[in-house]
Amino acid sequence: QVQLVESGGGLVQPGGSLRLSCAASGSIFSINTMGWYRQAPGKERELVARITSSGSTYYADSLKGRFTISRDNAKNTVYLQMNSLKPEDTAVYYCMGRIISDSVYSDYWGQGTQVTVSS
Repeated sequence: QVQLVESGGGLVQPGGSLRLSCAASGSIFSINTMGWYRQAPGKERELVARITSSGSTYYADSLKGRFTISRDNAKNTVYLQMNSLKPEDTAVYYCMGRIISDSVYSDYWGQGTQVTVSS
């Protein structure tokens, strides 16, 4: 059993910052890519950023320069630092981990954390 638990969401004013965290736990052999996705009301889930176990990163073009993904492999944790937040960043943010557990390679998802950018 593998669990991903996000934290750090909340209400922030435009221009503000938030840092999301996602910790993976359970029967984990190894974690390859970890990433953040988001889903706004009435829209499809979209990739925000992802990071490999070696630290290579990829960002959605529209978010480059404002969001930074990082991870602590020793803690099985991935972070998303979000700066200069805009109302259009309002969404539920989901963590994803590509994990080998019990010899099976699968994508696991967290339950999501709400980020609301509003004055």
